[in-house]
Amino acid sequence: MYAIIYGKNPRLSEAEFWAFVRRFGLKVKVVEGSTYWIVFEGDKSIERLFHRLGGSLKLVRILGEGEEAIKELDYAKLFTVSIYGRDDWKLWRKLGSEIKKTFKSHGPAKFFKPAKVYAMPSELILKGFPEVKDFVVFFGKSVYVGETITLTDPFELKKLDVERPVQRAILSIPPRLARIMINLTEIRQGNFLDPFCGIGTIVQEFVLQGLNAYGSDSNPRAIHGAKENLKWLKKEFRTKGSAHLEICDVRKLKRCFRVKFDAIVTEPYMGKPLKYHPTTGEAIKLANELDRFYFSVFDSFGDVLKRHGRVVFVFPAYRLNDGRIYRKERKWLEKLGFEVMARYTDFEERHRIVRDIHVLGYR
Repeated sequence: MYAIIYGKNPRLSEAEFWAFVRRFGLKVKVVEGSTYWIVFEGDKSIERLFHRLGGSLKLVRILGEGEEAIKELDYAKLFTVSIYGRDDWKLWRKLGSEIKKTFKSHGPAKFFKPAKVYAMPSELILKGFPEVKDFVVFFGKSVYVGETITLTDPFELKKLDVERPVQRAILSIPPRLARIMINLTEIRQGNFLDPFCGIGTIVQEFVLQGLNAYGSDSNPRAIHGAKENLKWLKKEFRTKGSAHLEICDVRKLKRCFRVKFDAIVTEPYMGKPLKYHPTTGEAIKLANELDRFYFSVFDSFGDVLKRHGRVVFVFPAYRLNDGRIYRKERKWLEKLGFEVMARYTDFEERHRIVRDIHVLGYR
């Protein structure tokens, strides 16, 4: 039995997890779930594949139910405790003391106790992992006790973002989100295209996952930057594959690529940065202006997608001056043969333009 801790956008993380399960054909039976975590029965391959998830933080092996399952934990000289479902300092200290007492017969043990932290973040665990063990207790309808066995490496994601030779700090999609979007396709292998590739964040994730990677952009400087970043990726991460990159107008994809694609994963041009939160009327106008361009983009997608291909596309939504989010419905997608299968938002509180992630199937 396992548990997964979702990341900062739990709804998107949950959607990615189930898409990931379908993508890799995993057998998963839910035992209990909450907004922020899920406990499930599943095969051991989840341990090998967990690093492919972008929106989850930890993979925990569940050792038993009830607080008495603490006795099932393997001895560790140094350990910490993460609790989920409760925010109780006294309970957290009590559990740490009980574990320490259980370990007494095996040898000395030290309970690592950072101030005001009840669930250890990945950065903290990785500094001592695996020597410092992270024991996890979930409080739901039942109590589950386990141990973190794998976790997302935030230092790796940061490296993929800010240590590349060519960077576009404001315009580039986060590597975490690139990974999530690829999983949302539910397609395990094949030809993958990012037609707004910029400096190659999504394309580099295609390469890391061993997919047939293609990218294009109308800006020659962006393509040059993407090539430099892929050279760096090969050196730093020892990737075996490469990517086919083209300078190409996204509205004329069939002129640039002779292959058909299983999936298109991309974040397009989202409009000019906003200096203030728009009104509803202003947001509608902004969305309509961009849709004239997006219509021709999806028309071009139809020329290069395989039948039943998938598209994961980021449309812009807007945080309005009254605090609401405006998300446009686009009925024209159906006329071009695209079915909206799911939609998810991803944004920070400070953002005025919100990512409205669409998962689409091509009929």
